[in-house]
Amino acid sequence: MIEKKLDRAITDFIWNVVEIHAQLEDIHASWAGLLGITQPQWLIMMAITELDEGRGVAGIEIANKLRVHPAFVTNQTKTLEKSGLLSRRPAADDARFVLMSLTAKAKTEIEKLSKRRLALNSTMFNELDEKTLAELNGALATIARNARLAARLLAIDAS
Repeated sequence: MIEKKLDRAITDFIWNVVEIHAQLEDIHASWAGLLGITQPQWLIMMAITELDEGRGVAGIEIANKLRVHPAFVTNQTKTLEKSGLLSRRPAADDARFVLMSLTAKAKTEIEKLSKRRLALNSTMFNELDEKTLAELNGALATIARNARLAARLLAIDAS
């Protein structure tokens, strides 16, 4: 059984995560607004930036990264393609997969925001050094893994 102090610490942690999530959504919505796109479209572009190693990124990879349905990614990337921020092409080895890449226009627009993004990150992580962030990321990865397990267990209990 979890003792009272630990339970309080866990509850505080959860509410801090909720607060951080809400603030990050607002920040992402602001970045998206500067590009004239939606917050989910901004996150798709950021996922592509993170995942693309020069060959393009499959929609399923983006969906997995963002934890959304692949059909949502397909719908949103078609809109981004129409706005000239994304290119979509069939994979050379399997035409069932569409690979997506940011266009030169998108890369230029994101680069224009880079100084502001660095300043924002500096503000958000002001009192944390690289070692502290590495330890925090390790702890968060453990919590994320355990949360996935807990969600699966809860789903089993509910059925």
